[in-house]
Amino acid sequence: MQFSEQWLRTFVDPQLDSAELGHLLTMAGLEVEEADPAAPAFSGVVVAQIVEAERHPNADKLKLCKVDAGSGELLQIVCGAPNAAVGMKVPCARVGAVLPGEFVIKAAKLRGVESFGMLCSARELGLSEDHAGLYALPEDAPIGMDIRAYLELDDTLFTIKLTPNRADCLSLTGVAREVAAITGAALKQTVVEAVAPACDARRAIVLDAPQACPRYCGRILRGVDARASTPAWMVRRLARSGIRSISALVDVTNYVMLELGQPLHAFDNTRLQGAIHVRLPRPGEQVLLLNEQTVTPAADTLLIADEARALALAGIMGGEDSGVTLETTEVFLESAFFAPDAIAGRARSHGFGSDASHRFERGVDFELARSALERATQLILEICGGEAGPVEEALAADALPARAPVRLRPARARRVLGITLDDDAMLALLQRVHLGVEHMGEDLLVTPPSWRFDIQIEEDLIEELARLHGYDNIPAVAPQGSLMMLPSSEHSRPVWALRHLMAARGYQEVVNFAFVEEAWERDFCANEEPIRLANPIASQLSVMRSSLIGGLTANLATNRKRQLDRVRVFEVARVFERKADGEPVPGFHQVMMLAALAAGPALPEQWGERSRNVDFYDVKGDLEALFAPRRLEFERLSHPALHPGRAASVRLDGRIIGLLGELHPVWVQRYELGTAPVIFEVELDAALAARMPAYAEISRMPAVTRDLALVVGTEVAVAKVIDVLQAAAPAIVREIALFDVYHGKGIDPDKKSLAFRVSMQDTQRTLEDAEVDAAVSTLVRQAETVLGARLRGAGD
Repeated sequence: MQFSEQWLRTFVDPQLDSAELGHLLTMAGLEVEEADPAAPAFSGVVVAQIVEAERHPNADKLKLCKVDAGSGELLQIVCGAPNAAVGMKVPCARVGAVLPGEFVIKAAKLRGVESFGMLCSARELGLSEDHAGLYALPEDAPIGMDIRAYLELDDTLFTIKLTPNRADCLSLTGVAREVAAITGAALKQTVVEAVAPACDARRAIVLDAPQACPRYCGRILRGVDARASTPAWMVRRLARSGIRSISALVDVTNYVMLELGQPLHAFDNTRLQGAIHVRLPRPGEQVLLLNEQTVTPAADTLLIADEARALALAGIMGGEDSGVTLETTEVFLESAFFAPDAIAGRARSHGFGSDASHRFERGVDFELARSALERATQLILEICGGEAGPVEEALAADALPARAPVRLRPARARRVLGITLDDDAMLALLQRVHLGVEHMGEDLLVTPPSWRFDIQIEEDLIEELARLHGYDNIPAVAPQGSLMMLPSSEHSRPVWALRHLMAARGYQEVVNFAFVEEAWERDFCANEEPIRLANPIASQLSVMRSSLIGGLTANLATNRKRQLDRVRVFEVARVFERKADGEPVPGFHQVMMLAALAAGPALPEQWGERSRNVDFYDVKGDLEALFAPRRLEFERLSHPALHPGRAASVRLDGRIIGLLGELHPVWVQRYELGTAPVIFEVELDAALAARMPAYAEISRMPAVTRDLALVVGTEVAVAKVIDVLQAAAPAIVREIALFDVYHGKGIDPDKKSLAFRVSMQDTQRTLEDAEVDAAVSTLVRQAETVLGARLRGAGD
């Protein structure tokens, strides 16, 4: 809402400058978005009258004017405005005046004739863009008066941003009430006196929808002059509120709306037939509105109608067929209260809005209609003349909004606000905003006035106390609390440590949506029944992911399109799975996973290393480094997202925790990835678990090593062999490490030779050959018994 500071100060005039007033409004909850001067800075311009106007002797389009500027002698000024005429009063910039843009007026010669000043258009004064002619002033403008004072240009235009619950401040009266309550300055409200009827012209009013419109007032005005000029002060106030002057009748209704907050509408009474009905539309009924738009109102849209047809959308906009024109001599003036629920959203459903609907859908004072009608009547009779008929009012009192008292507990208000405010101070603050307050034991019973739709619960009253006391006066106390060290288990590591490890391996973290394309679930998870979203943000992101692979693949595709060959990305996030039918509580599992993708060259381009693409074993090394010193096991795996011969499950402590492998060639081609990336995805909890370090004495004795070459089936995993050997290893065995794998001559095609280096050592003594040989024999027997292995060379 925009309004003039000078207009506001006619209601309440606190001892504050414009900046202080703007700050006060903002801190009261009426946020000032803009505070602009009504006119740019200029000086030396006065009201002047053209006494003579003759054609310039040396120019056809110029006039030589003699001007009375109140200095006691006439000024000769050359003027090129086409509307310059004798007797006209206009702004005159005398010699020495400074116009907007630091333009200084000097005595000059124009086509050989001296000119001592400048007659100004509105554009030259920065008042508007109109430069078609001189800015014509009213005939009663006092000659010689400074134009800034006469036009009240030393004014500030405030634009406030109101929250929807403060509709009571959509008028100058409402804003003035707030300023008076906060500053304590006297409030001078508009005095509205009832206009005595001078004729008996009446029109009946029927409320066919009393719940939507419980109060409707109207009166007939006869003999009005619709062509009368709107007073300059009214035009000025309307313009500074962002409303263009149209005609006297329309201007008055707009002015009263801004002044009091009550929208009104003027009908041409001669176009009406019979009683006025406030009703809902009939099937197929249409209305031609003032904006030249023909609408078919919905069944719940309230209409104003006569006995013959619909006249207007109630509380929104009048109709073209019944609107006032410059030929109107008889007016039916409407002032009503429409329930907010009956107006809310109706204008927007037709693709437009109006000042009236903006107010009615937020709540207008339901006791204001009659006094606003009297105020508008008073102004129309003063400006347009005529005589007024009696006020007709249709009222359904039971349907008016109830103003239920709200209980306020002062002790709770003090606790919530954190300030010491006694009961009497609270009572005084609430009464300053016209709230009815009564004592009810230790509590206060507060009844809101008819214009406050926002006071409904105790918290609303506590907010009022904070506003009126002043947010600036509420101390900002830092929260206090005792700190304690939270337990941190040595058996787990934080997620940030995992992220740092991934970054140290050259990966960059990404964050993807948890909702994905349904095709990703089919392609990468073979999931034909994914978890569907009831209200997706986009049609293609309609299901919840059960794997992070799809998002990482999409990240790679995006980078490929930007010609980035080497990509390393990882993500720590949730995946979503349905609970099994047998689980006691139905729903979904939300499992935290860690996934990574590597594509392109294994190393950044450099002169010291030959370029090669990343492979399975590069990413396997990254994964093993992530879990070190714990040992992972890998077994061949068939998975819909991965290459059938280059994929493995990841096992930790005998439990499968994830997968590792190269993306399937079908998806590489479909998603245009170029070379196949390598991906791993593991459970986050498993990656966060840490093995407690155990102290072991460092031996001063020499270590003994023996090499074992065991022949096993090609299907036997190395990790399985090491597990079997370690399970039977005597205490002196410190390490069993694979150093060679052999296929070829001397080995059956379905066999392979695995060469292990066994390190043995004791902390107290040097080992003897006999116990070393015994330990090696124990390992060999264990491999023969459990794995069917044989010692290479034995029996060959």
